Amino acid sequence: MPSNSCPSVLLIYTGGTIGMIENPETGALENFNFDHLLKHVPELKRFNYRISSYQFNPPIDSSDMEPLYWAKLVKIINYNYNQFDGFVILHGTDTMAYTASALSFMLENLAKPVILTGSQLPIGVLRTDGKENLITAIEIAAARNDKGEPMVPEVCIFFENRLMRGNRTTKINAENFNAFRSFNYPALAHAGIHIKYEEHLIIRPDTSRPFKPHYLFDTNVVILSLFPGIREQTVSSILHVEGLKAVVLRTFGSGNAPQKEWFIRLLKEAAERGIIIVNITQCASGTVEMERYETGYHLLEAGVISGYDSTPESAVTKLMFLLGHGLSHTEIRKRMNMALAGEITPNIKKKR
Repeated sequence: MPSNSCPSVLLIYTGGTIGMIENPETGALENFNFDHLLKHVPELKRFNYRISSYQFNPPIDSSDMEPLYWAKLVKIINYNYNQFDGFVILHGTDTMAYTASALSFMLENLAKPVILTGSQLPIGVLRTDGKENLITAIEIAAARNDKGEPMVPEVCIFFENRLMRGNRTTKINAENFNAFRSFNYPALAHAGIHIKYEEHLIIRPDTSRPFKPHYLFDTNVVILSLFPGIREQTVSSILHVEGLKAVVLRTFGSGNAPQKEWFIRLLKEAAERGIIIVNITQCASGTVEMERYETGYHLLEAGVISGYDSTPESAVTKLMFLLGHGLSHTEIRKRMNMALAGEITPNIKKKR
C-alpha cells in the first residue's frame, strides 16, 4: 500500500510533445528516455514524493491513439493501483480529450487521481509549458484532504492552470498554451500561487463498491456533422456503413436539424434497424433540448436520443464503451441518458 508519509505517483508516458527534446546535431525533435526524467526536470527533486515511471515503447503519436492503448493504460493503472496514491499520464494533446473520456468510463468507481497532461512545446525547449504542467499534475495526483483522502479521485486533464474533468474537455487551440477548455462544466481546480480546489464539484467514489477496471470497446460508431446543403446520398451512405451500431449526430444550436423528408426518413429507418443515434450540438457551449423547437421534436419522433451537453469525445467513447459490453439496445439508450462519470447534465424533460 502507498505510504501515508511519502506520497507516491506513477508517471505513464505514452508519447507526445511533452516527452521530446531537440537533437542538438539535427534540430529534430526526438523522444527522450523517461529514466532520465529528473535530469530534465530537476524541480521534481524538491517534492518529497516517490515518483516512478512507465514508458510506452515505442512512444506513440497521439494521432495513433486507439482503444487498444486505452486498454493498456487501464491495465497499467489496475496492476499498480494499490502501489501508488495517484497517476499522471503524459499524452499528446490531439487526442487527449478522447483518452480522458474513455478512461473515465473504463475506470469504474475510481478512488484515486488519474491526471492527464502534456504540452504545446517540448519539455526540452526553454519556453516550454511542459514543466509547469507536469509539476502541477504530479502535485494534484498526490494531494490529499484533511481526512487523508485524495483531493480529486477522478480522471482529469490539467493544462495551463486549469484542472478539468476529463470527459468534459475539448482541445480548442493548436497554437497557444490554453489548449483545452471545459465549456459545460466548471474547472475542478485552478492553479495560481496556491491550488484552489472546488470540492463541491468533484465526484467521490462509492466506498461500498470496489474499483472495477474495464477493457472492452466496440468501434462501430461514426460522427455525422450536419451542414447546410448536406446531400441525401452522403447521409444514406454513412447510415448504411456495414456493421454500424451507433451514430453521434452533431446538429445545429440546441439540437436542430433539417426537416427534409428524406433526412428524417433515413434517421427513422436507421433507428428501426437498431442503430443508436445520439444528438449533440455543434456549439462549443450549451446543451441539446429537442423539445424546444419543432425541428428537434421531429428528431425525437424519428428515434434519436439526446446527448444533452456531451462533448463529441465523450459521446463517441461512451458509445464505444457501452457497445463493447454487449448491452441491449434499450439499456444503451438508457445509459446514454445517464451520467456514468459526470459526463453530462441531463435536462428536466418538459411536457409538450
